Amino acid sequence: MNHAAAPPRSLNRFAFDATVHCLTGCAIGEVLGMAISTALGWHDLASIAISIGLAFFFGYLLTIRLLRRGGLPLGRAARTAVATDTISITVMEIVDNLLLLVIPGAMAAGLADPLFWGSLAFSLAAAFLATWPVNRWLISRGRGHALMHDHTAG
Repeated sequence: MNHAAAPPRSLNRFAFDATVHCLTGCAIGEVLGMAISTALGWHDLASIAISIGLAFFFGYLLTIRLLRRGGLPLGRAARTAVATDTISITVMEIVDNLLLLVIPGAMAAGLADPLFWGSLAFSLAAAFLATWPVNRWLISRGRGHALMHDHTAG
């Protein structure tokens, strides 16, 4: 079987892919956290805390899964996930949650309210735009998702 090497990705594409990966974990955590806290009638601080906690959990989990698939033992995969994802998730969560706090009515909106879903989608999109240059900068310096390069196909 011929395994030709994949063409190298541009720095911009690599940063984009890393940011999509980060957004996926953050979005799962944010949506789940906000849905749980809204359904339970929790206040803003508890809503933000569970959403951030779940965003980190799912962000790390997705990376660990990729690294394990690439052959890394669990402990090394977990340490690598923390090293590759912490800054990216932190930036994404700061932007996302600050926007949710400043959008009038967003934190009080119910699950059936279009404002709930619209403000969450808007804040995650803005967080993506803010995090992409951070990931680009990290990767250009051999940090962030660049640390995963030898262990995954992406």
